[in-house]
Amino acid sequence: MTDKFSFYKEYPKTCADDDFWGQVKRTVNGESVSDDQINMIVQASTNSLELNENDTLLDLCCGNGALSDRLFAHCNGGLGVDFSEHLVAIANKYFSKPANREFVVSDVIKFCQQVKQAENFTKAICYGSFSYLEEDKAELLLVQLYKSFSNVKYFYIGNCPDKALSDKFFEQGNDIAYVLNDPSSAIGIWRTKEEFCVLANRTGWKITFRKMPDLYYAAHYRYDVLLSRV
Repeated sequence: MTDKFSFYKEYPKTCADDDFWGQVKRTVNGESVSDDQINMIVQASTNSLELNENDTLLDLCCGNGALSDRLFAHCNGGLGVDFSEHLVAIANKYFSKPANREFVVSDVIKFCQQVKQAENFTKAICYGSFSYLEEDKAELLLVQLYKSFSNVKYFYIGNCPDKALSDKFFEQGNDIAYVLNDPSSAIGIWRTKEEFCVLANRTGWKITFRKMPDLYYAAHYRYDVLLSRV
């Protein structure tokens, strides 16, 4: 059977070894976003998480670790988890540091179910990838994080596509209904803020929303989510 998510594993192999943003499709019209854009992401993430030197960060769906590395610099390091062997190999080649910056290959659901010493983590993030989780897996992940990672105060979910703003992304006149709920599509599952509230409430988290600056390349159709313990 063909893995419907194989594109996300195979595409990065077509990019140069150090094309970090291209590998994870952090691009506009095929070109990697600027460092200013990445800095906006880092600032929004660290501010929302209130990241500090005492924190240990769990980065779920970390990709090649390029963003993780910048976030880990604001805390006591952490662990990145991704299902792509190729991307994790890139992460370990360029961004791994003994003792406080590690990257492992795993399905994020299985990782959260089986991880030892979950109590070591104090904050968690999933940037730009949560929409690629099927609905049942998205809910299971939030349940497992709340249940097993008792010291994780905040979970930041960045770059969520807003279903209410899908007309800002797609050309008018196209039939997009089938795409909005497909986790294997280019953007993944689009959710309204109301739908995300339902998901958060059902899994025990308190939810607040964040908006990136207008200069951010995807601010017109995406939002960020900060989950905290009730």
